[in-house]
Amino acid sequence: MNIYNDYIKEIEERKIQGLHPKPIDDAQLLSEIIAQIKDLDNANREDSLKFFIYNTLPGTTSAAGEKAKFLKEIILGESVVKEITPAFAFELLSHMKGGPSIEVLLDLALGNDEDIAKQAAEVLKTQVFLYEADTDRLKAAYNSGNAIATAILESYAKAEFFTKLPEVAEEIKVVTFIAGEGDISTDLLSPGNQAHSRSDRELHGKCMITPQAQEEIKALQAQHPDASVMLIAEKGTMGVGSSRMSGVNNVALWTGKQASPYVPFVNFAPIVGGTNGISPIFLTTVDVTGGIGLDLKNWVKKVDASGNVVRNESGEPILEEAYSVATGTVLTINTKTKKLYNGDKELIDIAKAFTPQKMEFIKAGGSYAIVFGKKLQTLAAKTLGVEAPAVFAPSKEISHEGQGLTAVEKIFNRNAVGTTPGKVLHAGSDVRVEVNIVGSQDTTGLMTAQELESMAATVISPIVDGAYQSGCHTASVWDKKAQANIPKLMKFMNNFGLITARDPKGVYHSMTDVIHKVLNDITIDEWAIIIGGDSHTRMSKGVAFGADSGTVALALATGEASMPIPESVKVTFKGDMKSYMDFRDVVHATQAQMLKQFGGENVFQGRIIEVHIGTLTADQAFTFTDWTAEMKAKASICISEDDTLIESLEIAKGRIQIMIDKGMDNHNQVLQGLINKANKRIAEIKSGEKPALIPDANAKYYAEVEVDLDQIAEPMIADPDVNNADVSKRYTHDTIRPLSYYGGDKKVDLGFIGSCMVHKGDMKILAQMLKNIEEQQGKVEFKAPLVVAPPTYNIVDELKAEGDWEVLQKYSGFEFNDDAPKGAARTEYENMLYLERPGCNLCMGNQEKAAKGDTVMATSTRLFQGRVVEDSAEKKGESLLSSTPVVVLSTILGRTPSIEEYTAAVDGINLTKFAPSHKLLVK
Repeated sequence: MNIYNDYIKEIEERKIQGLHPKPIDDAQLLSEIIAQIKDLDNANREDSLKFFIYNTLPGTTSAAGEKAKFLKEIILGESVVKEITPAFAFELLSHMKGGPSIEVLLDLALGNDEDIAKQAAEVLKTQVFLYEADTDRLKAAYNSGNAIATAILESYAKAEFFTKLPEVAEEIKVVTFIAGEGDISTDLLSPGNQAHSRSDRELHGKCMITPQAQEEIKALQAQHPDASVMLIAEKGTMGVGSSRMSGVNNVALWTGKQASPYVPFVNFAPIVGGTNGISPIFLTTVDVTGGIGLDLKNWVKKVDASGNVVRNESGEPILEEAYSVATGTVLTINTKTKKLYNGDKELIDIAKAFTPQKMEFIKAGGSYAIVFGKKLQTLAAKTLGVEAPAVFAPSKEISHEGQGLTAVEKIFNRNAVGTTPGKVLHAGSDVRVEVNIVGSQDTTGLMTAQELESMAATVISPIVDGAYQSGCHTASVWDKKAQANIPKLMKFMNNFGLITARDPKGVYHSMTDVIHKVLNDITIDEWAIIIGGDSHTRMSKGVAFGADSGTVALALATGEASMPIPESVKVTFKGDMKSYMDFRDVVHATQAQMLKQFGGENVFQGRIIEVHIGTLTADQAFTFTDWTAEMKAKASICISEDDTLIESLEIAKGRIQIMIDKGMDNHNQVLQGLINKANKRIAEIKSGEKPALIPDANAKYYAEVEVDLDQIAEPMIADPDVNNADVSKRYTHDTIRPLSYYGGDKKVDLGFIGSCMVHKGDMKILAQMLKNIEEQQGKVEFKAPLVVAPPTYNIVDELKAEGDWEVLQKYSGFEFNDDAPKGAARTEYENMLYLERPGCNLCMGNQEKAAKGDTVMATSTRLFQGRVVEDSAEKKGESLLSSTPVVVLSTILGRTPSIEEYTAAVDGINLTKFAPSHKLLVK
């Protein structure tokens, strides 16, 4: 009774917060609840029934196992519960998705009671989350002549689990809600500083936008009970920044439909829109939940009588409202005509939101069911020796005769499965691809674990080369929330088959390395496809896609992902970098020059950036690929020279070996396998058998951008432009300014060097600058705090071996201690250097923060409102993004430096250099 009483106590505590009972995932608690149900005189019996029926998580949770076992007893008549008839028990099993429920249904379907077997078979015909152990049982029974097994397989071959679902409604009524003006970051929908609560869906839902916004949504629902609330990014893009399943979950929780009456707080079918559409990674998450994402285009560029774009004093295009989507506007989505209407007035074509594939996701309640359903149909048809009927929309295969392939098209063609043999596919094709590397991060990992449980997955797909569970987003503060959540996550993922940052058995030292850096190291083939639970999953080898926790779970469970082949934008370079410039300035200048070349249009958005980096190793090139998330690109690919790629692979091998030496490899020797694959790839390049990946000379690109290095005359800074009169222009990554713009007198309150945007070279630059400044000024004195978080422990070890860490220690006032990690976030800073634990730190926004209203100069990637720094009552917080030397000098001076101060400070320092390749990087 102790566990049940503890649960009741927790329920009372949650009531105070306005929360319902937390869904049950623990077998021991549910066993007590079942015992109380069986005891007809038990005072807790009525509540226990409600908990059992309505509040137990499905899938492979230990509680689901107990629930399925008890339902089996009821169906077989071994237990009698008047409130749960055998028919109702079957209904409850049908809502449990997979794992133990499928095992029980198979037991019953293949059992000796013919009536029960038929009932179980009817439920099984609706299920799609079957794995090898389940299908092997069906195949064995079929081969033995079992009629029930044959009937189930015949149903699967016809895909009746899909065809018998209700069709998508022709008309969907929506009422608009403006969630914000300008780009809406997923931080607004699921704030990073509330990451600890993501797996508690009801609690986490309380943090979406604001309490006031939540009340307005509820009011709209009351006024329009026949309509769905559509959240809108007015004059912006919805869901920029992070691939955050919790953001879509929150939107669905407030505006969607309940997925099952027997599973609380799991909703689906959210509807979102944006003037400039939906961020690609966020749209994938919307698809996971069977939702709809609309590109509204309700603001358009004003043109004059000659058709020329009219611009304001700043040279920005002036926008005109094509139609209103003001909060409370009632619109109609017609899924047949694929148009958006206001009454009888047609507003816009929305066909892109209703492709045949997306219509399937909507009908099935999400993309998972389609992915698993297609695999199940194929397997069943093969077992029966029949051809599977064409039930699902055929894969879209686009092939242009005589047209070459871009780098991403080559990768997709190599990894595609289920396509027409011998057919060469170009951009726009819908493709299922095998995934080589998968990454799960710690603030979304608990949700990934939940998704794996809900789809009844128990072990990683054997076709995945390697997968890693990070600990970087909870690195800087090891508080009670982290202590409760992270060990549980690491144990689950370690058992599932991932390499984990923390060892559940405590054998190796915990690593809080930034996930993207680790994935960049363990990607040992530039032909690889990588899926990671973070928008900055953008490797400098292979092509990597940031994804929501659900897509990560799907990749782990199946080794596959499905998506269209994106268009590419080719980026090349000319000219020479000035000696005092850092490569980070080239990255910022790429964004600025691209916008200038295309009249303010961001041609990178939603596309692949194919950057012909050539001579930069993977560590340094990652600075570019990482930033492409902020360029709103879908992903990026580095085109490298053979020798440079070999050097990058040798570095990767060394770092993987360190992980092995620390004891991180598992019983499958995944890490050793990666080293073996790297050796094979190096041999292929050296022998000329398979040189480094390059595109074809006659490949077709959406656009081509040539970056002129000669134009980059001073450091470049990405500015959130927090006071721009046009709200939609604030907090974008498109305002790139030269250092001189600030006149050498903009106050800087805090500096941050860290996150995934820095590499080992940045740490060495920091050490060199501090020595320079001491030599020039006789001492190093900080007029603003400087927080430094190296990306990985490997880098710290390398810096120690080379003497640079000793330099940093000399000037620091704080150094992290793994034996005594911080238990609470720092709220105040002194004017000194802080050497923080490797990890995300300030960039993540869920632990350390700058003081409200601060101006922060950072190497980070994030400048969104409230992320690195929140607003104060007096002043807006702002996070300016720049190179490492600019950050260092800004904290020494307590202000932005002049160009003269900057050039003097970096004199003689080995900054990250880049020279365009002189080789023709096309085939």
